[in-house]
Amino acid sequence: MADMDVFAAMGISGFGKPNQKKNLDPARFDKSKRSEAPASLKTAPAPAPAPEASGPAEESEDEEDENNIGPPPPPPQASSNSQEEEPEYDPAEMGDDDADDEFPTTHELILKDHTKVVSALALDPSGARIVSGSHDYDCKLWDFGGMDMRCKPFKSWEPSGSYHIHDIKYSNDGQKFLVISGTNQAKLYDRDGEEQATFIKGDPYIRDMKNTAGHVGELSACAWHPKDPQFFITSSADSTIRIWDVENKRKQKTVIVVKSKERGARTKVLSCAYSPDGGMIGGGDPWIDIALVCLDGALHMWKTSSNFVRPNLSIEGAHIKGTEAGSLVFSVDGRTVLTRGGDDTVKLWDLRAFKRPLCTRENLPTLYPNTNAIFSPDDKYVVTGAGAAVKGGTGRLLFLRKETLEVEKTLEVGATPVKVFWHSKINQIVTGLSNGQICVLYSPHTSLNGAKLLLNKGPPRKVTIEDMSDALAAPAILTPHALPMFRDGDGIVGNKRKREKDRLDPRKSRRPELPVTGPGKGGRVGASATQHVVQNLVRDTTRDEDPREALLRYAQVANEDPQWTAAWKENQPRPVFADVPEEEDDEEN
Repeated sequence: MADMDVFAAMGISGFGKPNQKKNLDPARFDKSKRSEAPASLKTAPAPAPAPEASGPAEESEDEEDENNIGPPPPPPQASSNSQEEEPEYDPAEMGDDDADDEFPTTHELILKDHTKVVSALALDPSGARIVSGSHDYDCKLWDFGGMDMRCKPFKSWEPSGSYHIHDIKYSNDGQKFLVISGTNQAKLYDRDGEEQATFIKGDPYIRDMKNTAGHVGELSACAWHPKDPQFFITSSADSTIRIWDVENKRKQKTVIVVKSKERGARTKVLSCAYSPDGGMIGGGDPWIDIALVCLDGALHMWKTSSNFVRPNLSIEGAHIKGTEAGSLVFSVDGRTVLTRGGDDTVKLWDLRAFKRPLCTRENLPTLYPNTNAIFSPDDKYVVTGAGAAVKGGTGRLLFLRKETLEVEKTLEVGATPVKVFWHSKINQIVTGLSNGQICVLYSPHTSLNGAKLLLNKGPPRKVTIEDMSDALAAPAILTPHALPMFRDGDGIVGNKRKREKDRLDPRKSRRPELPVTGPGKGGRVGASATQHVVQNLVRDTTRDEDPREALLRYAQVANEDPQWTAAWKENQPRPVFADVPEEEDDEEN
């Protein structure tokens, strides 16, 4: 410190204007704190709050009884709040409660802009942006660093018209993401939500699915290659999984046809996933690369080094036939697979003993087929959502131990959780609910950035007169036809319909002005189409001439240069007419 004082006295302690740091309120996270007590969320110590509430009630009876109106309810609430705040903001006491450190669920942030259930959810690898899809046909992009306290998305669009969004996945580099809707075409977008490609659809009249260039059924899920961001897979209701190259949108790279043992030999592929490695490991022990769950309850596994004729591992009846499995995910080591079925179960499978599941958790109501289950970043817990038991009830977010799938913690949320995502870098849990909300759970101590950025910005700056004057002086000029939504497509989808639509537009087709039919309009006299053609194309005026005068016009030319009677010019007798007196002519008349 002495050296710094010497530098300050010499005037060389620093250069430039010092940065002004914002004085943030240390209790700024209290506004987003969850109303439920953390201790009441655990299943084991459920009866614990009863003795805690009885202690302060007995002490309040010994005090003076000046205000005798409702003394029992207020003291327990005040004491419980004081006891809850101490372990959250005191670092010494927070070390005693390991459960709060493991699960970042003490605070929450609600993102509300969808109107229906959030059926798809993804975070980029850095944890800075969220892309969500819903049954209201919209996709929305959220940016934690650019949002204010209103918590609104910076972009919203409809990828496929009136089709539900089924799945969204970010690539490993975070520069693009896939959108899977109810159509048979996957769409690729860049980081800012600009459409990059629409992959081709197949021919529905071809029976052999290997001979089609794309899917012919409704898409259900997608997955990026864990190592190469140029490849991804899509699953569909046409009983196929197709491996695509990002650079080639006109045809898939490989087709995996899933054969069912049911009649018809086809089944709907509900979910697909890549293993974490996507290839082989040393020692000659192969990892399964591609896995999928089907509507007939089967679970199949393939290796990418195989020819995809038949699965390397397969089990029938993994889930009840006819139920839609919501997710399929590999663990970090790649030897364990977690499935979330539509039969209200979560099952854990070991690829080394694939005959039966390691453990099963039942009685988890599944109200939406997109409900998923994930592993925690430390691979110790399994997180999934359970629907409300009654209509209008609250949903539950369950934290299960990986070894036994026993409930470690239960968290109540406002509606049924459908999609759950636990980001490892920012240590925050993002959940899509059935009421259209996105709930971001975090902890002010163990979480990093993400939802904390909104509260670290401080209060918003008040609008001044200069801001309003600038807004009025420089109005924004919008050119709608320059926006990306009005630009021409990539030339693959909808060209025929687009040409037919443009053909009906007189400006785009440059159609000439049609004749006016009927009485006429706009100062133009009406005429029929035949009259219009005659007036503009047929310019013959012989109808208005005297035929005798027209013939006599060529009499002198015929006498001087006959073309057809030249042989008779020498020997043809000339007619000699008798002279008739004028008197006889008068008498005859």
